[in-house]
Amino acid sequence: MRVSTEMQADTRRINVGFALSGQFTVVFRCLLARGGQRDRKTRVLIRFMLVAAMMVSWIALGARGFAAPADDASSAASLPGGGLPPAAGRTGTLNSKRVPALLRGVGIDQRLNQQVPLDLVFRDASGKPVRLGDYFGSKPVILSLIYFNCPNLCTMEENDLLQSLRLLKFDVGKQFDVVTVSFNPHDTPEMAANKRAIYLGLYGRKGAENGWHFLTGDEASIRALTDAVGFHYRYDPNTQLYAHAVGIIILTPQGRISRYFYGLQYPAGDLRLALVQASNDKIGSPVDQLILYCCQYDPATGKYDWIVHRVLMLGAGVTILCLGTLILVMVRGGRSHPQASV
Repeated sequence: MRVSTEMQADTRRINVGFALSGQFTVVFRCLLARGGQRDRKTRVLIRFMLVAAMMVSWIALGARGFAAPADDASSAASLPGGGLPPAAGRTGTLNSKRVPALLRGVGIDQRLNQQVPLDLVFRDASGKPVRLGDYFGSKPVILSLIYFNCPNLCTMEENDLLQSLRLLKFDVGKQFDVVTVSFNPHDTPEMAANKRAIYLGLYGRKGAENGWHFLTGDEASIRALTDAVGFHYRYDPNTQLYAHAVGIIILTPQGRISRYFYGLQYPAGDLRLALVQASNDKIGSPVDQLILYCCQYDPATGKYDWIVHRVLMLGAGVTILCLGTLILVMVRGGRSHPQASV
């Protein structure tokens, strides 16, 4: 299902590229027809047309990061005791007939637009009791569920999240917050403080200490939160490790689930769009709005994909604008250079 969906997305992008190429071919033929009259204005116009063509082509094809396949993330996420790739229906849950008993029921259920209980009590890195709602109200929130003594995938997840955050022009603590919650009730505030110091130091931006929070809690609070977001895990008493899914969740400032990202890679472009949408367009730029007009979130893959007809409409609009400009310049050029009488 995942591979098929991504192949369809690639096919749509290729079709968009061919369609836009046909539109721009008409424009450039008009330019070539003026080969013998390339004065300064015409040269400027040609440059303008080339820039416009590059912009629309980038929108259609160049920003593959907004809908790129997960690649190694999917295979890494399927390791025992770690994250599981999403599937149709119950996303991330494996078929109980094909997996060991420990992994049955492990995965992520998508519960888009569901309210997270904000009255749950946890402890911050200093050991102080805090309400989950203390971190909501004005900015979107990235929720990361890990446990601090995890020997493999949790650290990889947090490292990949860190890399994505460093690529974002948005700043933790300014445009959005990050809340990392341990789902191991035996993790301590001291462990949270160590993780916090490491990742804030690696992130290295001012103000992040007020926006990236590491929390621990008791079994009741942890279960209430993980059940609310559809995060399912199991404890293995033999290895004293958890079998769990891998992914991050984007929440609105009011605490509603907005987007899911699966696996171990979170493209910065997708993450930016998700934060813009979760903020109800209170952050971001006009370019973000343009891209969101041409993209939509695909719950089956946890990625953004292009809305083909909107991209074509945008390309057609740019083409019409270029043609109109060309015609205007040609008409004015003809008037300003009348043929000399014999």
